[in-house]
Amino acid sequence: MEQIFSYGQLRDFTRDVFLKMGCSAGHADLAATVLLSADLRGIDSHGVARLSGYVRLWEAGRINPTPDIRIVHETPSTAVVDGDGGLGLVVAPFAMQVAIDKAKIAGTGWVSVRHSNHFGIAGYHAMMALEQDMIGMAMTNASPLVAPTFATERMLGTNPIAVAIPAGEQPPFVADFATTTAANGKLEILQRKEQEAPEGWVQDKNGNPSTNPNELKSGGALLPLGGDREHGSHKGYCLGAIVDIFSAVLSGANYGPWAPPFVSFLPLPPDPVGKGLGHFFGAMRTDAFRPADEFKAHMDTWINRFRSAQTVPGEEKVLIPGDPEREMQALRLEAGIPILAPVVKDLGEVASKFKINF
Repeated sequence: MEQIFSYGQLRDFTRDVFLKMGCSAGHADLAATVLLSADLRGIDSHGVARLSGYVRLWEAGRINPTPDIRIVHETPSTAVVDGDGGLGLVVAPFAMQVAIDKAKIAGTGWVSVRHSNHFGIAGYHAMMALEQDMIGMAMTNASPLVAPTFATERMLGTNPIAVAIPAGEQPPFVADFATTTAANGKLEILQRKEQEAPEGWVQDKNGNPSTNPNELKSGGALLPLGGDREHGSHKGYCLGAIVDIFSAVLSGANYGPWAPPFVSFLPLPPDPVGKGLGHFFGAMRTDAFRPADEFKAHMDTWINRFRSAQTVPGEEKVLIPGDPEREMQALRLEAGIPILAPVVKDLGEVASKFKINF
């Protein structure tokens, strides 16, 4: 069963929870906006369904509600930002803005982040660049739940990549995807719906294919994009490794199996190699390469040509990355956001904890 809530209801409630955690009004407002952008865009695994997880991390002392987010190293086009253990929902927009500001001066800006936490959907941060006629990039490492190709040990996170590219008359191109066959949040949704996972999503602790969405609780692992070697999982492994290195090895965050888990009941890995989780952001002025209007006109041509590609029988059209999420956002702003019953129950418990109406 699902219940429908308006965007405003969920956003106000989420903001109040972050305020109760001790966040400033500005940070609470921003964190709620970033988190709810996932629900609006149909990425239910990364929206309010994760709110209780942030609360538990805060209760465990692993989220600093009043961080001193600062640049600790920089050049004209690059920077390293230390998030001081703050909400990634707040740290990431700060760092992306630094990248945008540097791109305004140098043509491109590149920022790596250490000492942060889960930052919601990567697409939100990449899309910040669109308002400036810039291409935006965002990526993050995450809890080690993924076994590299041929491994049984969990070494990488779902490590998403997002790229947002402006167009002219057409909506922007926005790709936002995990480097695994499916994100862990998709397994959590299947658990709530009591459904099996598709083949190629997970393996058991011995490396055998599995369709059990609870496999990770028994020592199993998520699989890299591709699922197995025959379907290109080594390529998904490479993509996840690149994100891990750019986000964490470059910034001084924890990488690989040392990345801190999102769930509070798991202990932090011993002997950390860095500080917190890491992110990586990029911003590129299109007019650093060719006139912006000219670039956007050609992006329109690119998009229109791909939309008109001949389709396989039974399909209406070829989609452009960002189409489904944009359409979902328009629908949910008008009709409301459906929340699964287990998530509603979870949010109700958060409300009771903080004595907030829900």
